[in-house]
This record gives sequence, C-alpha cells and structure tokens, in this order.
Amino acid sequence: AALIWLPQAALVALTVARLADGAGLAGVMMPAAGLLGLGLVRTGLDALGQRLSFRAARRAVSDLRTRAATAFATRSPLDRDRPASGLAASLVAEQAEAVLPFLARFQPVRMRLVLVPLAILACVLPLSWVAALILMVAAPLIPIFMALIGWQAKAASEAQMVEIGTMNAFLIDRLRGLSTLRSLGAIDATAARLRANAESLKTRTMAVLRIAFLSSAVLELFSALGVAMVAVYIGFHLLGQMPFGAWGAKLTLGEGLFILLLAPAFFEPLRDLSAVWHDRAAGSAALAAFDRLESDTGPTLPDALGTAGAPADPAPPSVRLDAVRFAYPGSERAVIGGLSLAIAPGERVALWGPSGAGKSTLLALMAGLAPADAGTIRIGDVPLGAATAATARRRVAFIGQKPHLFAGTLAANVGLGRPGIDRAGIGDALRLAAFDPDGRRRIGEGGAGISGGEALRVAIARAAADPHADLILADEPTAHLDADT
Repeated sequence: AALIWLPQAALVALTVARLADGAGLAGVMMPAAGLLGLGLVRTGLDALGQRLSFRAARRAVSDLRTRAATAFATRSPLDRDRPASGLAASLVAEQAEAVLPFLARFQPVRMRLVLVPLAILACVLPLSWVAALILMVAAPLIPIFMALIGWQAKAASEAQMVEIGTMNAFLIDRLRGLSTLRSLGAIDATAARLRANAESLKTRTMAVLRIAFLSSAVLELFSALGVAMVAVYIGFHLLGQMPFGAWGAKLTLGEGLFILLLAPAFFEPLRDLSAVWHDRAAGSAALAAFDRLESDTGPTLPDALGTAGAPADPAPPSVRLDAVRFAYPGSERAVIGGLSLAIAPGERVALWGPSGAGKSTLLALMAGLAPADAGTIRIGDVPLGAATAATARRRVAFIGQKPHLFAGTLAANVGLGRPGIDRAGIGDALRLAAFDPDGRRRIGEGGAGISGGEALRVAIARAAADPHADLILADEPTAHLDADT
C-alpha cells in the first residue's frame, strides 16, 4: 500500500507539468483517472493489511498465552520460586496484551521502514544526486537517536511491567487475608502500602510516557528538517540559484515536484515509527517476561501434559521407594536423603516427624508432583517417570494441608468437573465427610464462609468422590477437625 504512492506521485507531478505547459483539461483526464484508481487500490490494500496484521498478532498473542499456561501447568507445586498468582495474572492478561500492538503495528511499520525509503531513493537518485544525498544523510540520524532513546524506553517499560505484577500480587494477597487484616487492625497500614505501590506505578508509567513523547519529538524534528532541506534545494534549483545536482541537466517542473512529493513519504515510515515506539518498548519488555518464565529452571511437574490412562491393575497398589533423595533448588541441604520405604497394598502408614522434616515433600514426591533428584519411586509395578507420572497421578487422591476452594456450590467444589463423577457420587462423598449431601451450600473464593475444618472435609470429600483413586495421600487431614469428627 505504501509503495503505491510512488506511481501516484508521478501522476500528480505529470498532471501539474501538463497544466503548466497549457495542456488543458483533456490532457490531465487520464492521469487523474489513474490517480483515482491507484488511490482506491491503496486504500483497499491498507485496510486488508491492517486486518491481516491484527489477525496474525492476535494468533501470536494466543500462542503466547498458551505457552505461559503450559509453563504454569508444568511448574511443580514444590517450586518455591513459581510466580505468585497476581504476577501470573498480570503476565497472561496485561503483559500479553501489550504484545498485540507491538506485533500488529510496530512490526508492519518496521517492514515499511526497510522497504519504502529504499524504493524512494531508487526513484530520486536517477533524477538528482543532491536530493538523494540529503535524504541519505538525514535518515540515519533518526534511527541513531531512536536507538539511544529505545534503550531507556525498554528499561522503563520493564520496570513498569514488574511494578504492575508486584502490585497485583500484593493486592490479591491482601484481599485474600482481608478478614485477618481487619481483625488485627492493619487495614490502614495495608491501604498506605497499596497507596505507595500505586504512586510508584504512576511514577514509572509517567517515565515511560515521557520517553515516548521525547522519541516522537526527535522523529518529527529530523523528518521536518529533512523535508525542508529537500524543498529548499528543489526551489533554488528550479530558480537557477543551485544548478548542480541533477546529473548535468536542470530538473523540469514535473521532476522537481515528483521529488518534493516523495520527500515526505521517505520520512513517513520514520514518523509512523515514533507513534508506535512506545508499543515496541512495552512489547519487548513483555516478550522478555515470557522468555524469563519459560527459562526458569525450578522443579517441574513430571509428565504434566501427558494423557492419563487407566491403571493396568485397578486393585490398590503397593508403593516402594528406593534411595530417594530430594533437595530444593538453591539449598545445599537435602530434605529427603536416601530414603527407602515399602508399603503393601491396602496398608495404612502414618509418617511422623517434626515440622520441616520433609513429610509433605515426601507425599508430593509419591504423588508425582515433582521428580526426585535420585532414587526411584514405584506405584504398583510402574516407576514414576516422565512418561508414567500422569497415569500414576490419576489413581492418587491427594489431600493437602490447605486445599483451595473456588467460589460456587459445595457440590461443584467436590466434583471439580472431573469426568466419571456424577451427582450420586458427590452426594455419597459429602455424606462420608459429614456434609449435607444435597451440596447446594455456596462457598466464597478461597473458602470464604466456611471454617478450616470444613475446608479439609471438602478435600476429603473430593478424594472420596474420585472413582479412580486407590492410593490416598493425606497431609495432616485432621489438623482442623474436632475429636468426634
């Protein structure tokens, strides 16, 4: 679409030259018709290009979100450095959306910046080497200054993205503990901290905007100077004051006007670049955040994306650990060092030990939630590994210390949309956990409206409702329950 302006400018220059030579209306009808036809084609191509670039950018952003969701899904619950939920939400929502204008607007502008000025130089150089030299000298100054500004813009955008993620994580964390903060009288202190975070975000956002306005001013200044220098040369050349620069011959009115019409178009991609330079800074910072997410090397969830098949043997399995060792990344001390253990099918085993002894970590390893650093874990006759963990997890019912509850009914929190769990099974599980089997009672996000003991009973009901579970791993399931329950 941008390159169509070259023949359009030639037709405009030809029309004006013919009128100056006294050709009259009949002599300009054909160039005018060609100009109109090319304008319609250019408009259609421009609209089509914008639509295609937006669709391609939207697909790319969807792929980014899929990759981020995959990265989150493959992170082990034992990964201490996994992103907080607020930061994860910021990455998938706001930062992913910042990539859209970078791909839909900045990338096409960068392509035009490479192609259009070269095509215009190829048209101007055969007519006037001076005009071409002016364009060639003025154009490189703009990318040089833009590169200098761009380093600061990217750094400022990265700082802004980090501040947004930190603020989201802080806000979600405080909202979850609002009742506790109110009981401790810490609402004012929390509000002051949130206000300070908001002020910091405002400062960083204004820094990004200042750099964006500065980049626009630099581009406009050098573009205007370049066009003005070409206009001064063409004007004085046509007046005979500067007869040089046209390969030994004087430019005609049509040739001079053609060069003048192309000069603004030469700088137009650069001016468009100023309008999308902020998109480039924000998009680059967001893409860097996605790259950092995918390059993190914490513990991963074995066979996270594998398809869970039905266990070969539906009977309760044996569990065997042989010299299992596990240490958290960055820690020199092994939480579990060379542990061997054999549990017979149907056997009930209690793990005892002080806080921090590794009981929860051991249960997580047996559940296939993280790979052991050394040794083997067998569920039945199948060793836990990268190709078998998903199937092994299907037969495991894991009851954690802090089960997460979603906003909705009690029955929905027990069933969790899992296939093979019907209303009757949910009712039986609720009855076993001493809940109303109807399951219509509503729960707030994070278990709002129920006690800690009731939350654990929901987790027990979840395990009881799973028809595939024949290995129960319970992490202090009675910690919040009264003696009778």
